[in-house]
Amino acid sequence: MEPGLRTPPADQLSPPPSDASDDELRHQAAVPSSGGKKRVPNKWEKQGEKHADSAIPDDYVTRTLEREPPLPPIQWKNIFSEIQWVSFIVLTSTPLLALYGMFTTPLQWKTFAWSVVYYFFTGLGITAGYHRLWAHRSYTASRPLEYFLALMGTGAVQGSIHWWARGHRAHHRYTDTDLDPYGAHNGLLWSHLGWMIVKPRRKPGVADISDLRRHPVIKFQHKFYLPLIAIMGFIFPTVVAGLGWNDWRGGFFYAAVARLVFVHHSTFCVNSLAHWLGEASFDNKMTPRDHFITALVTVGEGYHNFHHQFPMDYRNAIKWHQYDPTKWFIGTMKALGLASHLKTFPDNEIRKGQLAMQLQHAHEVQEKLEFPKSANDLPVVSWEEFKEESKNRPLICVSGFIHDVSSFLDEHPGGRHLLAARLGQDATSAFNGGVYDHSNAAHNLLSMMRVGVLDGGYQLAELEKVEGEVEQTEIKSSLLNDQLRGELTQRKNKNISPKAAAYVVPGQAYHIDKRAELKANVRDTSGRVGRIF
Repeated sequence: MEPGLRTPPADQLSPPPSDASDDELRHQAAVPSSGGKKRVPNKWEKQGEKHADSAIPDDYVTRTLEREPPLPPIQWKNIFSEIQWVSFIVLTSTPLLALYGMFTTPLQWKTFAWSVVYYFFTGLGITAGYHRLWAHRSYTASRPLEYFLALMGTGAVQGSIHWWARGHRAHHRYTDTDLDPYGAHNGLLWSHLGWMIVKPRRKPGVADISDLRRHPVIKFQHKFYLPLIAIMGFIFPTVVAGLGWNDWRGGFFYAAVARLVFVHHSTFCVNSLAHWLGEASFDNKMTPRDHFITALVTVGEGYHNFHHQFPMDYRNAIKWHQYDPTKWFIGTMKALGLASHLKTFPDNEIRKGQLAMQLQHAHEVQEKLEFPKSANDLPVVSWEEFKEESKNRPLICVSGFIHDVSSFLDEHPGGRHLLAARLGQDATSAFNGGVYDHSNAAHNLLSMMRVGVLDGGYQLAELEKVEGEVEQTEIKSSLLNDQLRGELTQRKNKNISPKAAAYVVPGQAYHIDKRAELKANVRDTSGRVGRIF
């Protein structure tokens, strides 16, 4: 077992112990996959910069999971030593305290309004600040806005920016693997609360936050994190209600404690509910999902499949009607001159992701549908055989295919008589506009009634008969000349509808390997077997 494996990561709700964990992970990760040779920096890399993940091997995830066994499973005999007590106490005491306050303290409407307002402010501190600004660098904030978001995020009591962003970057890099600090593949309860209440079975994967270590606002919050928790989490909301309308108890129990419970579970749903409820609108390779309900309870972070596909985009919802107050807040800050460089992913690539999932869904639907037999799977018969069999069975020829319309005679929208009058005939011209230009639905329905292929395709019986007589009398007696050939060609073109002659069945192509009778296609419903069918 690697040294320090059992050392638990920094607690969820307390500041991290400086940068030791990142340095340790960098040391563990710096095992090159090329036989231990030292990697030589190329000209594109900035010299002198140190990153926690600059030396990780290409097979880092597999290698780490193989080399570092997880902690032993949690059992009754070791459960007390595996609990993260600071997080456990905060996450269990605040709901109990809020319930006590609700039963002992009347709720004033001003306190209720202030609690809702402060809930959104502290929620935005996480979503617009911790998440989209610092973890993903999806936009640039002015210094006043940075301090505001840092203080509001502190009021949400979810760890410092330094610690939170490091874990979230690991979550995106190692989504649904055992190096994901709150992987949804371990279950809904684990990703919502479990990973904070008990020690993770593995250390989270290495992630670089060198850009955040140098940030003055983040350094300030990290240094004074514990007193800032007390001030922004509990004292400030209580004082506002107390000095504002003399509701000190209500300010504490509702605006501070109850509000904190709602903020906790609201933002925790981004790790749990957003990986469980909804649809994979852009990619179903991993667990993130899009859903309005999740957006509603997470201050706009509910379109999580989009976010995991395009994490640098400052938006979570790309459509105007989708609920994303965090996006609206950032847009407002830009309009006020407090934010800039709002990053968006190219619309062309976003639409590709949507199209890919739509095509995949269409393919899944297609797999459940029944399609007509291919021409290559149907028997090929002559015109004479078709005519003979149509005397005993309602057959019709359209576009070179022979169809059994017995199940549709009485269902024909134009009436049974129109269909019955063309039994035993080539109705291609009538079907394709001569009588009625049938819809795609009619083409699809008719194709399911195919029972054979006409030898010769689209040729009409009468024309075949005329040509046969001419060929046997005129050609054999050497009387056929160029003029007669022209007359035959003219006669053929006159008798065949141009539309019918040019019609090609969509998606169908066939060749005749050998002649066959249609006896293999018999469906005897009258107790007798047809001579051909």
